[in-house]
Amino acid sequence: MVEFALILALIALIVIVALLATGSQVVNLYSDIVQTMCLYHAGC
Repeated sequence: MVEFALILALIALIVIVALLATGSQVVNLYSDIVQTMCLYHAGC
């Protein structure tokens, strides 16, 4: 059971580091998608 917790903690750490490294790119991508949807009056 301890091994499972350690693996889960390692995966969580990797996800957090990845989000911190690419956070602004994800926000920009989301913003571009929303702008495109609004341009075509879909979901805006």
